[in-house]
Amino acid sequence: MDLSAFKEHIQNNIISRCDKALEHLKETRKWHGYVSKVVGLLLEAQLPGSTIGELCSIVTENGDSKLCEVVGFRGTTALMLCLEDGKGISQGCSVYPSGHTLQVGLTEELLGRVIDAIGVPMDHKPVPVYEEYRDIEQPAPDSFGRPRIHDVFSTGVRAIDGLLTLGVGQRVGLFAGSGVGKSTTMGMLARYCSADINVICLVGERGREVQDFLEESLGEEGLKRSVCVIATGDRPAMMRMKCLFTATTIAEYFRDKGKNVLLMVDSMTRTAMAARDVGLAVGEPPTMKGYTPSVFSMIPRVLERAGKSQLGSITAVYAVLVEGDDVNEPIADTVRGVLDGHIWLSRKIAERNHFPAIDVLGSISRLFTEITDEQHQASAANMRNLMSTYKENEDLINIGAYEKGSNANIDKSINLKGEIDKFLKQGKKEATPFPQTVQHLNSIMR
Repeated sequence: MDLSAFKEHIQNNIISRCDKALEHLKETRKWHGYVSKVVGLLLEAQLPGSTIGELCSIVTENGDSKLCEVVGFRGTTALMLCLEDGKGISQGCSVYPSGHTLQVGLTEELLGRVIDAIGVPMDHKPVPVYEEYRDIEQPAPDSFGRPRIHDVFSTGVRAIDGLLTLGVGQRVGLFAGSGVGKSTTMGMLARYCSADINVICLVGERGREVQDFLEESLGEEGLKRSVCVIATGDRPAMMRMKCLFTATTIAEYFRDKGKNVLLMVDSMTRTAMAARDVGLAVGEPPTMKGYTPSVFSMIPRVLERAGKSQLGSITAVYAVLVEGDDVNEPIADTVRGVLDGHIWLSRKIAERNHFPAIDVLGSISRLFTEITDEQHQASAANMRNLMSTYKENEDLINIGAYEKGSNANIDKSINLKGEIDKFLKQGKKEATPFPQTVQHLNSIMR
């Protein structure tokens, strides 16, 4: 080999080794970083190559691993929030990106199980064998690919089936203040509805109430065909916010298998509060009642994922905890504008020991006229008219100022008041099939 060829060989060898070293350096920088700053809920890390939504693992000095998610960037610094408590995290801790977003394991073995927002079993039973994994952030189904809703969804609750009839694949809001019977009503829906599978999402609940809901409201029979996804109020904001996305992903999995799924969420308000905490920690500006702009974009993005598809359906009931019984507070107003109907639980009705405390006159199902027959519609309209007439003249009737025979409609509303109240009141362990409810409604109005 002559001198020029030898020099060229050495030069190519050096360049090749330098290229390999640079590639190794890039991979090292991409897949390894360190915590540079901790401020409240927010962690800042030097983490080149990371992406928004990427799941990372922080290794503390004592060897514990803490899950976190990249939620933004400030210059070259990645902003992260923990999915679990941040105990033990300090400046300089190593950060290892996973290369993917948060995923949840899916299998039919989830039926009868209780899991947290990242899919970890909470019921102290063995981890299921998963068929597949999906990102919890999924796009909504195509608008032009959604079949129209024609079939009735039976809930077993007379007030809903008779006057606020729901359709298979409909999304409805259950609006209530605290202590008005929201959890009890949702438990009745889970036990007596016509769905194949229930997916129940409990966000921000008290730890004591979880077991009460599972044993009292849901019951053993209801739990057998349900998947419960729970993030109690003591969990970090990221975990509470992700709970709804995880439950929706599980519901989509069963919908894709041709099942009719009931998705129940308690509550959207606490989910929005968790999203507000995340937005404020990242530095978003507060708007109405301190809620950040990302909260109002998140709500339609996740609610639109429910509904009917070519394979199955997700009928969704989203509970909204109305603060101070204010029906126009920001979250309630936003959710009501997205959904296909709303059911109000009234404190005044509950104070009269009338349960479920559904304010029929203040509630509506947007699909009622499309899924019910004409006789059902006429009977429901007549009952609503009588209830409205009685409500308008209730003060006169109670003080004895109304003279019987003055108005035929008022007389009829007084005569049927007992029958109507008996129809609308229902015990929490009492179920009525849909045909029987309609027959009872028609007979009262006849």
